[in-house]
Amino acid sequence: MIERRKSKKIRLKDTFIGGDSPILVQSMLNVPAGDIDGSVEQAKELAAAGCQIIRFAVPDENALSLIEPIKNAVDVPLVADIHFDYRLALGAAQRGIDKIRINPGNIGDDSRVKAVADICRQKGIPIRIGVNSGSLEKEILARHGSPTPAAMVESAMYHARLLEKFDFDDIVISIKSSDVNTMISAYELAAEECDYPLHLGVTEAGTERMGIIKSAVGIGSLLTRGIGDTIRVSLSDEPVKEVFAAFDILKAIGLKNDCPYLISCPTCGRTKIDLIGLAKQVEEKLKDCKKPIKVAVMGCAVNGPGEAKEADIGVAGGDGSGLIFKKGEILRKVPEEKLLEELMKEIEKL
Repeated sequence: MIERRKSKKIRLKDTFIGGDSPILVQSMLNVPAGDIDGSVEQAKELAAAGCQIIRFAVPDENALSLIEPIKNAVDVPLVADIHFDYRLALGAAQRGIDKIRINPGNIGDDSRVKAVADICRQKGIPIRIGVNSGSLEKEILARHGSPTPAAMVESAMYHARLLEKFDFDDIVISIKSSDVNTMISAYELAAEECDYPLHLGVTEAGTERMGIIKSAVGIGSLLTRGIGDTIRVSLSDEPVKEVFAAFDILKAIGLKNDCPYLISCPTCGRTKIDLIGLAKQVEEKLKDCKKPIKVAVMGCAVNGPGEAKEADIGVAGGDGSGLIFKKGEILRKVPEEKLLEELMKEIEKL
């Protein structure tokens, strides 16, 4: 059982971030900000995939027009991603945004910080402070010599103090790096430094293959130690893939249990059925299943009912046939061409 870090619990629309709340999965729209129809369609795709927080860039005043149509299309908390211009934060708050991502130290003098803090407090809008290795203040960078974990945490806390100065503390912090080890160390330091909820991610993680690996290592290692309250897998790919990858990370470490958990062997010279093909078919069949079950697809009797006996249901290949087993107990033997069908029948009974 993973013992979660004790963090401040912050309301976000009809849900919460931090405290004893479930770890929320988020992604970001990647269509041009001026494309309202495209943004709405992509938001709907993310919502259908289970995305729990949707962020989108607000680079100018025209982009504020995204808020209302997206809010009308999906019932998911929306985050306006804003850089430098405090007026966009005020505009987003006035139009009903659920959360704002902005760094207070980059928007000008105290009067501007106060204006953003005041409207967000009045409307119950949390603010995410987002620091990464390429955005450090010159004086902090000079003091540390490079974007070290300590430098990034110092920057994050500097921005947080600017909001705290005006009695605002509904803050979420992210401290991202494209280097996995730097990212891990930075979040470890932040977890000790404050009790604000932490949004985990490896920034600029890359394309799907390497991006998922880097994110799984960085995000997953922190989550196993109880650090992290919301996550994003950043990929140079379709945002929906980020959502699937994030849920897979949560599933792999036991933090998502409302779906099947598939185990399958890598095959060897003993395998006499198309085990790899069968495993892929089972995975596809289970993609919309909500049962919290463990399903095993094993290559032979040696690694079947015995090695996977903790599985709720499974199949072990034979010579042109296979065994259907349940909790290690063999139910029956069926021909290879019937294995998928018979396995799914047993899953339906569970």
